[in-house]
Amino acid sequence: MIPEDLKYTKDHEWVRIEGSEVVIGITDYAQSALGDITFVELPDEGGEVKMSDTFATVESVKAASDIYAPLTGKITAANGALEDTPELINQSPYGDGWICRIAATDASEEKVLLDAAAYGQFLEESKS
Repeated sequence: MIPEDLKYTKDHEWVRIEGSEVVIGITDYAQSALGDITFVELPDEGGEVKMSDTFATVESVKAASDIYAPLTGKITAANGALEDTPELINQSPYGDGWICRIAATDASEEKVLLDAAAYGQFLEESKS
């Protein structure tokens, strides 16, 4: 399941661009690979992140995985629902399981994000 209206990273984050802000989460592929998610360390609202830096951690029954910032910016919101219900990422990775919102500060960085077709091709190439 790769929604067409989102952008993606090779680290399996998704990005939904909403004007000057972006919503970020992990892909269905990532949540499936992690298994049952048991804890999410959310970023601090108001904090600054740089593209490719770790800004959150997701822990599952299988492993802990760093989440990398797909864009540079300021965190405007974190999904507090994940503190009590981290399994929302498993249940709705592209909906209620979002991780945070960022006010992106460098629109040119969006050029490196993958569209749905390119992300799907990346997944296929990764399997072989």
